[in-house]
Amino acid sequence: MRGRPPYLTPAQKLRAQSFFRSELRTWMRDLLIALGLALAIVVFLYQPVKVEGTSMAPLLDDQERIFINKFVYHLGPVERGDVVVFWYPLDQTKSFIKRVVGLAGETLEIRQGRVFINGRLLEEPYLSAQQLDRASYGPTRIPEGHYFLLGDHRSSSNDSRVFGPVAERFIYGKAVFSYWPVSRLGSISAHARE
Repeated sequence: MRGRPPYLTPAQKLRAQSFFRSELRTWMRDLLIALGLALAIVVFLYQPVKVEGTSMAPLLDDQERIFINKFVYHLGPVERGDVVVFWYPLDQTKSFIKRVVGLAGETLEIRQGRVFINGRLLEEPYLSAQQLDRASYGPTRIPEGHYFLLGDHRSSSNDSRVFGPVAERFIYGKAVFSYWPVSRLGSISAHARE
């Protein structure tokens, strides 16, 4: 009787079907829980964003896809050097992405493209000579609850030099991770060191 499948009794078939249904329910439950957690993370903690424009090049490229952390500023303050996403103060239906260079209470001045905070040159290792413009700005005192935001590609950036310091309430996330294109996969802070 080689090659013949073993005979299952009706009770064995019923147990096998019951086991299969139980396993399927467990898998479906686990899948729904995982999808629910992923959705909660995206909705409450991280949000995918598409970069539009070259104002943050070479850190971020046009059409690059990144994740922003929407919760981080509930736990701690905005810091100098953070790359933030915020509602454009002149049209709050649009979002912009820039780097924080000036903090509340500081006096900021730009002399021929170089940023000075309270009279001292700000070290900006993330910039190259090709990204700078030679424009001057200020001096201006940054009001309480506001930040001075600049694009890394200064010669092609619409930033606080145009629309002024940005209120903290407009900042809603910090750029943390790039996921597309795959060649750019990794943390934003790692890109800054490239």
